Amino acid sequence: MSATATNRHWVLTDRPKGGNFEQVLSLREEPAPEPGPGEYRVRTIYLSLDPTNAVWMQYDSYLPAVPLNSTMRGLVLGVVDKSNHEKVKVGDLVSGMGGWADYTITDGKNFGRVPNIPGLPLVAFMGPLGMTGATAYFGLLDIGKPKEGETVVVSAAAGAVGSMVGQIAKLKGCRVVGIAGGPEKCAWLTGELGFDAAVDYKAEGWRKALRAACPKGVDVYFENVGGEVGEAVLDLINIKGRIAFCGAISQYNATQPQPGPRNLSILVSRRARMEGFLVLDYNPRLGEMYQEMGPWIAGGKVKWKVDLDQGLENTITSFKKLFTGGNTGKLAVQVSEEPARG
Repeated sequence: MSATATNRHWVLTDRPKGGNFEQVLSLREEPAPEPGPGEYRVRTIYLSLDPTNAVWMQYDSYLPAVPLNSTMRGLVLGVVDKSNHEKVKVGDLVSGMGGWADYTITDGKNFGRVPNIPGLPLVAFMGPLGMTGATAYFGLLDIGKPKEGETVVVSAAAGAVGSMVGQIAKLKGCRVVGIAGGPEKCAWLTGELGFDAAVDYKAEGWRKALRAACPKGVDVYFENVGGEVGEAVLDLINIKGRIAFCGAISQYNATQPQPGPRNLSILVSRRARMEGFLVLDYNPRLGEMYQEMGPWIAGGKVKWKVDLDQGLENTITSFKKLFTGGNTGKLAVQVSEEPARG
């Protein structure tokens, strides 16, 4: 790429309140940055959009909040177009923590090579074999520890992580119940994805429907939502149940403290365990996920969907889908074209 390439990047100018992302993010242009000694430049092909991006905009969490007047942080998959790094060459495909931008400069500490698995398109490494797939895989198997015949419930089940969780649980011999918003999403879960049941939390009487879908209670709950949904599932948790706490998207854009779950004391009487986790902690073990998930996906045992929008300039419009239920599967933006692959 030319040294005079233009870098468009979204700059965070203020902390969002109530989901007003378009008021606190500004798209700017400047000459693309140049890599220094031991660094390389990544041209973004795909930009991952995730609920945790909203957390990074607002406050310190497992990562520091994005500094004001700097480029918004995000997971990217891209191609190396300039390199001063002895182990990375131009043309390498990499993924890692970059920015909402055309280009990222890195020394490689936050990036890794994208493996070439025959039969899989590159965009698969944004979803089922990316951080969302790893979140589902390790969260369910390491934290939830499902056993054959147990009932697994997952909230936000039609989302990027939830849709993977349910299918992995099915492959492990479990009864799987998904909670999602709307009849179309529920039909996708029980149809194409093979869930045993799906509950539409937007429908009247959904709590009763959830109880009917779990006649033997809930052994494993994969929590993505929090609030009222999490509360309803906790009521059904079995003795020695396990809860993998991945997130609470219902509360990320709230301007006031949100109620629920208000029944956490049930963990005591049911002797159940709730554990939070971060997928970043599993980076050294991604090979395990590739080894088992790769053949599942290549063989069609795990279905996946990437809701792919076009253009960095449309990032905010796309991002807001996460909080309105406007996406099914993994949400991402294609920023530039894929290079030819051999």
